[in-house]
Amino acid sequence: MSHNDNKKKSALVTGASSGIGRATAIRLAQEGFGVALTGRNRTVLEETAGFIGSTSDTVILPADLSQEDEARTCVKRTIDHFGELDVLVNAAGIIGSGTVESTSLDAWDTMMNINLRSVFLLMQLAVPHLEKSKGAIVNVSSVTGIRAFPGVLAYCVSKAGIDQLTRCAALELAEKGIRVNAVNPGVVRTNLHRRGGMDEKAYAAFVQHSTSTHPLGRIGEPEEVAELIVFLATDRSGWITGTTISIDGGRAQTCAR
Repeated sequence: MSHNDNKKKSALVTGASSGIGRATAIRLAQEGFGVALTGRNRTVLEETAGFIGSTSDTVILPADLSQEDEARTCVKRTIDHFGELDVLVNAAGIIGSGTVESTSLDAWDTMMNINLRSVFLLMQLAVPHLEKSKGAIVNVSSVTGIRAFPGVLAYCVSKAGIDQLTRCAALELAEKGIRVNAVNPGVVRTNLHRRGGMDEKAYAAFVQHSTSTHPLGRIGEPEEVAELIVFLATDRSGWITGTTISIDGGRAQTCAR
């Protein structure tokens, strides 16, 4: 089981209120992890805990991770509850449209704070605990981290930052026995785009269009991405670190034609 035989492994999952974060929290619970669920909305975090049910020990930690003190409290309360931390999954993120010309400085800062700065901060806060457990970090990036897409500038740059943060941290933390990897999904059926301002009609059209932009002919489901995250979070991937793995129905291989 875990290196402390009588202790259950624990994971802190951000963005656990919906989408990939929620699917990952549920999947980690099925693997026997105790799970700390964090996101901005307590009610939806409680829904996630409801999906997990009594099969696993969960703790609900509503937080705005762009606030340093709230991120600190989040990690502290995870340790207070479980006694240790084995896995950090950074799945929280936002998307917003905008170009070089139309992206306001405020919109840029908000994107970087939530998608990149908060991930760096949580990683930094988690390291002392992950060192003790020889744990793992999995960051949720995007196909936009490795390929350019017009009209979502700040989002693309934030995800490219996540990829490089993942690689650099992997080298720095390897000697501590901490593995750091990222997943780069294509379009996945979540609330991300709708929260980013797309209405239902536009979203339906976007999903339909995505069947042609993803070579496998469909968008992904959050559970599929969760499966890869759990693989990277557990000992099954014990010799993998510093990788950014595409899970995108072939999207990253395509070019305009």
